[in-house]
Amino acid sequence: MPGNSQRKGSIRKTAKKPTAGSGGRVRRGLEGKGPTPKAKDRPYHKAHKAAKKAEKTAASPSRSPKRRTTGDAEWIAGRNSVVEALREGIPVQTLYVAEGAERDGRLREAFRLAQDKGMGLLEVTKNELDRMTSGAVHQGLAARIPAYEYAHADDLLERAREAGEEPLIVALDQVTDPRNLGAAIRSAAAFGAHGVLIPERRAAGMTASAWKTSAGAAARIPVAQTVNLTRQLKAYQDAGCMVVGLAADGDVSLPDLDLADGPLVVVVGSEGDGLSRLVAETCDQLVSIPMANQVESLNAGVAASVALYAVAQARA
Repeated sequence: MPGNSQRKGSIRKTAKKPTAGSGGRVRRGLEGKGPTPKAKDRPYHKAHKAAKKAEKTAASPSRSPKRRTTGDAEWIAGRNSVVEALREGIPVQTLYVAEGAERDGRLREAFRLAQDKGMGLLEVTKNELDRMTSGAVHQGLAARIPAYEYAHADDLLERAREAGEEPLIVALDQVTDPRNLGAAIRSAAAFGAHGVLIPERRAAGMTASAWKTSAGAAARIPVAQTVNLTRQLKAYQDAGCMVVGLAADGDVSLPDLDLADGPLVVVVGSEGDGLSRLVAETCDQLVSIPMANQVESLNAGVAASVALYAVAQARA
């Protein structure tokens, strides 16, 4: 029946307007908006952020980050070890004592030293202390050392310039024993060096053992890390320093060294292998330490101490 809206196939009239065609009121929406911007020009695109970062890097001086850290904190476990660390001025962050630990003289001294230095003291369960120290024999006492903050290699030269002195830097090549590193740091501080340089890889770092052997000297003299020791030695040469390496077959005997009063870098190798080939070739001079025939070599810490004493005497 005509006009019957209930009839199948009829059109239901509603208040909404029928959808306009593309040639109607949405024509403006189809108009061109120009070429699509490049990815680096879109503020929220990762390419834009990368370009901005590159611009910022180019505008700053081309040198690596000023400071590096060892990464994770370290632990000193055991009553004697902790007390010695506190006595030597190792920068302990927090002292941890197990619940129910026997209060003997060493524990009371550790508490007193921690209180004098304003350190934190926490009491934990024995199981928790076992977990934190990775199962070390802690005797109910452990100390947490923060990650060491390394200096930049250029800082050692700046330190000498600020002091108005000729630079004196100790570089260690292939020294993997942290006790030798600590001994070299202690000698460097004792004989007026402006810092110690170590490679980032295949070398000892500033562990709790190195701190302990340095007898607190690591808190008074900067230790710098470098990715490539040979390249950094060449950079020191470009800055006006003479680089001398200690070697058993050196061309010059240490007492005859005539470079001691100028800007100097003293390179010390490991006891077993000595200087690596590239480092030895980079040195301006190879210097030997006179010794009795029965002694083949000195460990790195002792060799550094002997050489630095000779340099200090020449400078005096």
